[in-house]
Amino acid sequence: MRRFALSVVLLISFCALVAAEDPPPGLLTPEDFLTLHKDLAKCPEEPWRTIPWKTSVLEGQRIAAVEGKPIFIWAMDGHPLGCT
Repeated sequence: MRRFALSVVLLISFCALVAAEDPPPGLLTPEDFLTLHKDLAKCPEEPWRTIPWKTSVLEGQRIAAVEGKPIFIWAMDGHPLGCT
């Protein structure tokens, strides 16, 4: 969700930059946008991407019981973007 929200903000900034004849200072340039987009893109080499994450606790519990593996639950409290 965080990546989606950041992508939307970057896209809006990019559109504002393209629409403006003389963009205000501090706005992303097209080069900065492309650099940021590349840096935030999915990287398949990241180790956590190789884990078969489950979004259903019951499905994860069933699979863990069959495979004899523990369950790791990542839970959080508050707004997903950290704006509480």
